[in-house]
Amino acid sequence: MAAPSSATDTGIISLRELIDFIAHVADCYPEITKDFPQQLMDILSQHHLILQAELREKIVGSLVLLRKKELLDSATLLQTLFPILISTPSKTLRALLFQKILMDLRSSNAKSTNHKLNRTMQTVLYNLVTSDRTSSKGLWAIKLTRELWKRQIWTDAKAVEVMKEASLATNEKVIVGGIRFFLGGDKEREEMEDESSDEEAIDMGRVKHIIGINKKTKKKARAVEKARATVKRRERKKNQPHPLNFSALHLLHDPQGYAESLFSKHLQSTKSKLNLDQKLLVLQLVTRLVGLHKLHIMHLYSYFQKYLTPRQPSVTSFLASLAQASHDLVPPDDLEPLVQKIANEFVSEASAAEVASAGLNAIREICARQPLAMNETLLQDLVMYRKSKDKGVVMAARGLLSLFRELNPEWLKRRDRGKEASMGLRSGEKKEKRFAEQAAGGIEGIELLEQWKEEERRKKRAEKGLPSDAEDAEEEEEEDNWDAWNVEEDEDSDDSDGWIQVQSDAEIELSDSDDDDEDSKRPKKKAKSDEETAAETAAKATTEESEAQKELDQKLSLAATRILTPADLAKLQELRTEAAVNALAGVKGRQSASNRHHDDPLTAEEIEGLAALSAGKATREERIAHAKEGKTDRAEHKSVTAKRKEKKDAQGKSTTNKEKARKKNFLMTLGKAKSKNKRSLVQTRAVLKAHQERAKRGGRRGNTGN
Repeated sequence: MAAPSSATDTGIISLRELIDFIAHVADCYPEITKDFPQQLMDILSQHHLILQAELREKIVGSLVLLRKKELLDSATLLQTLFPILISTPSKTLRALLFQKILMDLRSSNAKSTNHKLNRTMQTVLYNLVTSDRTSSKGLWAIKLTRELWKRQIWTDAKAVEVMKEASLATNEKVIVGGIRFFLGGDKEREEMEDESSDEEAIDMGRVKHIIGINKKTKKKARAVEKARATVKRRERKKNQPHPLNFSALHLLHDPQGYAESLFSKHLQSTKSKLNLDQKLLVLQLVTRLVGLHKLHIMHLYSYFQKYLTPRQPSVTSFLASLAQASHDLVPPDDLEPLVQKIANEFVSEASAAEVASAGLNAIREICARQPLAMNETLLQDLVMYRKSKDKGVVMAARGLLSLFRELNPEWLKRRDRGKEASMGLRSGEKKEKRFAEQAAGGIEGIELLEQWKEEERRKKRAEKGLPSDAEDAEEEEEEDNWDAWNVEEDEDSDDSDGWIQVQSDAEIELSDSDDDDEDSKRPKKKAKSDEETAAETAAKATTEESEAQKELDQKLSLAATRILTPADLAKLQELRTEAAVNALAGVKGRQSASNRHHDDPLTAEEIEGLAALSAGKATREERIAHAKEGKTDRAEHKSVTAKRKEKKDAQGKSTTNKEKARKKNFLMTLGKAKSKNKRSLVQTRAVLKAHQERAKRGGRRGNTGN
């Protein structure tokens, strides 16, 4: 302690060995070594800058050993090591201290959550971030909190508050660290959980049977594996024992205030020192908060106006952020100008295919969250791009078409609605959603269970030889009628040869009186119709309400009329898994954008579509060159004949008569072929006998003079 830098090498080695020895036997002599931990902490705190590196590491290791022997509590150890971590210039010492602090916090929360220690440490980190917002020392608070969050040691709102304050700092590195935590911390936690958890038993045979394995391809195999992993992760998330394992974005205390602070401080402010990529990260977080918590921030949507142009760098990220910021509570007046600008700037005949597909994908994602941002004229214009020559544009336009077939088929032309949407409009199931209208709740996937039960009921009736239900016959008859219906008919024909409205039987009144003339009858009929108009409207509304109620009762019939047994619940879970696998593996078409969960982030690759997939593909020449790089010399794999030919060529020798005959011109061999056909039987026998004799001699022709 008096002169730590003037000790000799021999003295340092002996001191290091003594410290190690005492640390190992300290629990056997508690009275003698009661001051030993404090002495080590004093040496490390006061002279860590000038101590020899190995001695410094030995002191740190001895303190951790004393903590394991419970001669030192965790709070005291952390209060000693953490100030050194944020102040020492030694990179090796920082790595060692970070590892020991993390290990101590993990061991302290191994058996049960140590709330007192966690609160103390979180308070220290919170004060570190908020005390000096311009300093880069807050990075250690970010690293420690992110690692503990990933390992699910800290899962409470206090840890989220630490990262929230970090993202509101002034130092660029601290800001980006806090922003990246909110954008990727939950995904890291899920990946860590996937790695640490045991493999669950999944019937891969059934999954492959669902997919269909008539033709085995690598693409289909990858789809099966991806679907299996995703469904497994979702099931594990549902069955987690911890009920409060929320996402970091859900644990924020004041999402509205936090989003407004981020937007005003880092995006709107002219004093912000962030570059474009860093601002994009902030914008992604702000829009995630807006979409997830359904917030409304003034001037957010007008902020996008200057960035929505194909010449803007990273424009697909801006489009993805705009789609994330859309939800059903955003006024359509805010989004409609942006959708119109995207259509004008990106989607046109003169635009490149990648630009047009990105614009259509962005419009589809916006309308999936707020359908009222679209208008009927623009929609019909955009849907026409499904006839483009580029595959990416075609897929994007078809995605927009299928979306509005689900959400609002009335805006589409009759020939574009499709059979299901047209039937839904006729029955009243498909109708325009009003602003801020919320869907009614229910049991997820109950219609799958009801459909399965109906199919089982039909199978049993067919096995017994009983006829199907009358309702089934009616449904089949109605489907046949719809098959015969011409869906290609355009709605423009309604003006000329459309429906003719006639009066019902109730409106026609017959009179037996011969005294009434036509002049007296006409005003009576008109007055009669005027009086009944209100009654007819009310009756029609009542009929529509009753039909809607009947449809709702039919949908909820299984859940409302009987109690689901454990077998029903197990089958329901199986049907959900099957539907999820089908949707993810692409068996029944791609998953519609309206079914996307709004908690899921939207990436720029999803906006780019096929362009993102083809951007990383190499040309044919590059693929051939890459394939040749990995191949070895193929000389040793040649045939014996090819090797002999190479040897003869190298020696300068000519080819054999057999090889020359094989390459001889056809016209030169024509005369010999004709002479062979003119041989008599005696000549043929002589030639064959000579051939056999030559074969006995080894194939060599003798100079016999023949």
